[in-house]
Amino acid sequence: MQPNRSRARTFDGYKSHLGVYPDDELITAVAVTAANTPDREVIDQLLNQHDTGVAAADTEPVTGEPAAGTESAAGEPPADTGADTSSDSAAGSGSKVFEVSGESAYADGATLEQQAARGHDMRTKVPPVRNANGYSKDRFTIDLAAGTVTCPAEHTVAIRAGLRHRVARFGVLCGSCPLRAECTKDRRGRVISIHPQEAALQRTKARQQDRAWQQDYRANRPVAERKISRFTRRPWGGRKARCRGTKRILTDILTRASALNLARLATLGLHQGPGGWAIA
Repeated sequence: MQPNRSRARTFDGYKSHLGVYPDDELITAVAVTAANTPDREVIDQLLNQHDTGVAAADTEPVTGEPAAGTESAAGEPPADTGADTSSDSAAGSGSKVFEVSGESAYADGATLEQQAARGHDMRTKVPPVRNANGYSKDRFTIDLAAGTVTCPAEHTVAIRAGLRHRVARFGVLCGSCPLRAECTKDRRGRVISIHPQEAALQRTKARQQDRAWQQDYRANRPVAERKISRFTRRPWGGRKARCRGTKRILTDILTRASALNLARLATLGLHQGPGGWAIA
């Protein structure tokens, strides 16, 4: 029998997700999942736990043996609707409208489309498309209404059906194109794939260029990052779970989140007055 020389070892892995209200920096929602659960699958669970306002999302991997996984954070109420307004969108009557600020884990096309249908304002950053070589897809102008794609050399082709998704093939136009060397090395010419939720991705990318959007994003994201950093500090348990099983870990996460909230409330000046508890 051959000895096992592999350094690989198995361990139980989990993710802890947090919802944070940025104005007061209080944790308002928590969730625990297996470590291999995509962060975007928990966004509805976090939003449904909020009484007010709006939410944001962020992730930070947590490892250990056993391990607690990632944390998520929440945003602020939309300026035009307020924290307690109901949405008349597909989210249903009486549901809250959220403004969600988060990283690219929450910016895939399906999530953007689903949350927009629920009436939520997704302020998550869609990452740029990266190519192994040649011009990025972001250098091409995609006109979904006209069903065309225009390349940096001003060649326009129609969007056609492909084997798995729609594509725009430039083919013979690349043969005499002066930008071919910088664009593609494929002898058949450049091909641009059209994402099933291309419209949602294009809308979000366009919004990212707005200065007000950028300022709002930069204001909310650091709040989430700070809360994640404090949550994973060694005195509060670090990145290691102290038990196994999502139910037990959830109890641990709730306790840790409550302790952080109490510390934050003390910083905000929580005191007991004649009329009860109040923040100075």
